[in-house]
Amino acid sequence: MGNGNNGRAEKLMAKEKKLTEEITEIREQLSEIEREKAPKKLEKLEKKLETKKEEFLKTESQVQKCMETRKKEYLQEKLEAIDPSKERKVSDLLGAMSNTGFQGKQLGLAANVFEKMIRDPDTTILLGYAGSMSTTGQWKIIRWLIENHYIDGLVSTGANISEDILDAMGYGYYKGSHVVDDYELLQCQIDRFYDVYADEKEYRKMEGTLLDFMKTLPTDKAYSSAEYLHLLGKYLDEKNINSITATAYREKIPIFSPAMADSGYGVAACELQKTTGKIPIVNQFKDFVQLGEIGEKAKTTSVFYIGGGVPKDTIQLVAVIVDLSRGGDIVYPHKYAIQVTTDSPQWGSLSGCTFEEAISWGKIDKEGERAFCHCDATIALPMIAQTISERVKEKRTGRDLSFVFNDLKEVEKIGQQAKPEKMAATPLKI
Repeated sequence: MGNGNNGRAEKLMAKEKKLTEEITEIREQLSEIEREKAPKKLEKLEKKLETKKEEFLKTESQVQKCMETRKKEYLQEKLEAIDPSKERKVSDLLGAMSNTGFQGKQLGLAANVFEKMIRDPDTTILLGYAGSMSTTGQWKIIRWLIENHYIDGLVSTGANISEDILDAMGYGYYKGSHVVDDYELLQCQIDRFYDVYADEKEYRKMEGTLLDFMKTLPTDKAYSSAEYLHLLGKYLDEKNINSITATAYREKIPIFSPAMADSGYGVAACELQKTTGKIPIVNQFKDFVQLGEIGEKAKTTSVFYIGGGVPKDTIQLVAVIVDLSRGGDIVYPHKYAIQVTTDSPQWGSLSGCTFEEAISWGKIDKEGERAFCHCDATIALPMIAQTISERVKEKRTGRDLSFVFNDLKEVEKIGQQAKPEKMAATPLKI
């Protein structure tokens, strides 16, 4: 917004301030000369004062004109009030919200930016999926994004890609309350996620499924988390457990989980080690090598963060890896960027770190389109997904990142994705 005019206004105001100081100084000198009764000095200073006054008035006029121009630049787009009498789709509502203010505006902009990402044929889209969101009923949205290739890669916490399995196995979660006797829940073997309940016995069955899968893996090979989860997806798909990983396996979309052990996966691994003395090896450094390859092969990368945490930081570092791999002299930031979070920047956490701060690291494009929405993801994600479902009617071709699985001898050669140019999108079912 008018950076040139802004710089000119600053220079003029600095000049105006300096002239004010000079005029004040001349007036003080005049008072001293009047006491000294030196008419020649007095006449000379009075002329100097008049010259400075004229210069000041001219500068003041220039400042006023410049500020009028700046004001017009600031007041270009009128806010549009929401009219509740209109019947409309969710996509239309979010479109209207993007013309309002505060977080409603940011939510509307997030949907707009995501649509642009999806329609950009040259960008690789990475989704960061933090926290324990699958327990709140969000996991089918992630599965839908994968089915339609609206994302090319997923970086998730271990919780999000294990706790969805419980639901996909036919068990599920229950509506509860955050105001409850938690000790009684413990006695009833009920786990609480704020106002969501899970049956501990069912949760253990999910972890048992992970354990059974781990037993099928050789322990002399180190997997990246993407390779490990691809094999898990194959295992679950064959058992008709239609989880996030099973869907990603079918669509050849990689899922990385850089803190995977911090979940049911870690619990299952401990059980396997106790019973067999062996444990599968997951090489987290290989994750970064593969993510770096994804970034290097991409024309541009774009990001969508649900929450922050380790998934966000991992994806942000892709830009740094690409930069350093190409010499470190030119940055290769993410083109489009969206984050939905409840965290704030002043605490210094990455979850609350603004995209503007990330520009200083070369992680986010200063010219790219971005939206940073402070909102509970259980509100924002369904609305954004529904908006995309209404606006985008075709499956996205997406990027072929199946090279990530090339080292897997257990999986048949994947080859290139064969997709028709246009295919109807899978309906969103929330």
